[in-house]
Amino acid sequence: MPQTADAAPVGPLERGLTVLRALALARGDRLRASDLVRATGLARSPVDRLATTLVRLGYLREQDGRDFVLTPKVLEFGLAYLRSSRLPHRLGSLAEALADDLDESVSVAVPDGDAVRFVVQTPRRRALSVTFRAGDALPAERCAPGALFAADWDEQGFERWQARMLADPDNTAFPALPAAQISSRPTMTEFRRLAAEARTNGFALDDQLVEPGLVAVAVPIRDGSGHVVGALSVASHTSRHSAASLRERALEPMLRTARRMTEALATHEDRPAVHRPSRDDSLDPKGELGPEYLQSLARGLSVLAALSVPGGMTLTEVAEATALPRATARRSLLTLESLGYVATDSRRFLPLPRVLELGYPTVSARSLADVAQPHLVDLVHRVHESTSVAVLDGHDIRYIARVAASRIMYVDITVGTRFPAHATSMGRVLVAGLAPGPRSAWLDAADLAPLTAHTVTAPDRLKALLKQTTRDGFALVDQELEEGVRSLAVPLCGSDGRVVAAVNVSLHAGRASLQDVPGLLLPALRETARRITEDIALVFALQPIPSQV
Repeated sequence: MPQTADAAPVGPLERGLTVLRALALARGDRLRASDLVRATGLARSPVDRLATTLVRLGYLREQDGRDFVLTPKVLEFGLAYLRSSRLPHRLGSLAEALADDLDESVSVAVPDGDAVRFVVQTPRRRALSVTFRAGDALPAERCAPGALFAADWDEQGFERWQARMLADPDNTAFPALPAAQISSRPTMTEFRRLAAEARTNGFALDDQLVEPGLVAVAVPIRDGSGHVVGALSVASHTSRHSAASLRERALEPMLRTARRMTEALATHEDRPAVHRPSRDDSLDPKGELGPEYLQSLARGLSVLAALSVPGGMTLTEVAEATALPRATARRSLLTLESLGYVATDSRRFLPLPRVLELGYPTVSARSLADVAQPHLVDLVHRVHESTSVAVLDGHDIRYIARVAASRIMYVDITVGTRFPAHATSMGRVLVAGLAPGPRSAWLDAADLAPLTAHTVTAPDRLKALLKQTTRDGFALVDQELEEGVRSLAVPLCGSDGRVVAAVNVSLHAGRASLQDVPGLLLPALRETARRITEDIALVFALQPIPSQV
């Protein structure tokens, strides 16, 4: 689609993406406004407006009144690419089977300019293991997949690579790369040789190019027309393999798996329908924030997040999916294309691997506790009582996140604390969330010991309370764990609706009557649970929630 006067770049969208990328590259994915000014080269005034808009849209959060932090909502962009490409869906199980067969870490990577971007990771749990994450990028010259991809470069491709090498000799654009390992980088001549060998051999070796002790072998993944679209890698440690012995052990199984991956990529799948969203006219951020709200940034990001349909989307489909005028959607798409986040075949637009750089590796690696913690802080500010998240661990609950209220008298519990599930509100919610068979087995084996004079110990009474918890959607426990302590809990669910954790508010019995507790606390608690559940759906969209979170 040619550039015209009415399709000039959307400046706020360009600058907003620059802010997100700066935060994604930052250690701890957080920066102060003054740090963002230095990292982006933008003036303070536009940085403030960009940050205000991104906070209002939910992509950033202000922490401690000083730092801006990426939120799980930024995963929408990376998920748009991963869902559109279908690579984790089609290739993930094959990579997992190979990892099980070889008992080594397996990954799938795709080319991203002169970088290599990982899209599937199946690490093995060892003291020495590969720690790259889906979305991480490595420079092509520092890994085996890079040599495979460079085998198809023309001279202009090598010139662009050389320009990047000279402009960024310390590889600051690759935060996943271990620091202080620049000496292991091959020279330009050596890398050209590695690319030529990969073209001839049909595989590539990484003999400690990333860091000392790490070796890997990679083979190409091709599409139906024979073009290299990805690389399948197996990585190990020199305590287990040399580069040569890893090749001897893994190459044939890898080639078989790569052929199966090519077949999987050729499988035809129906494209899902594109639905037009409903608008909530009660929300008017422009009216709320005035000139501080950058509407063109909001619209551009909604366009990028919408591109999750396999095979790409037409301009009309994007406009329908975002409820935007075609001209507005077109300007955003062309801006995203110029930045390398979107490609077009003249009719359909689809996201590119580069969108994964917008925080996907770090934010998708957060634990359930990390996801919940900022929401617990907000809840404590609203209700002025302590709040926690726990999971079911056998016949106990185990606390994985906790924020205590600032009171002279408060419930003193730390992360890792365990309590008998039958005597706690979170335990009731978690047991009620079990399927009927496991719930019955849990009840049959439970030791319903009394902890106070109020503890429910009769199995029939507990069963009735669990049914009530399922019906009401919450559990209220009065002084069953400890005299004077009341607790109200609601479930946290995964994207499949399964209860994975519980969140509660606990308070001293003297601060509110038992009858008043739900009215005082339940609306805020449910709202917090909804927000945590939304973030869980993003963080664990393409990976299982660990059983021991």
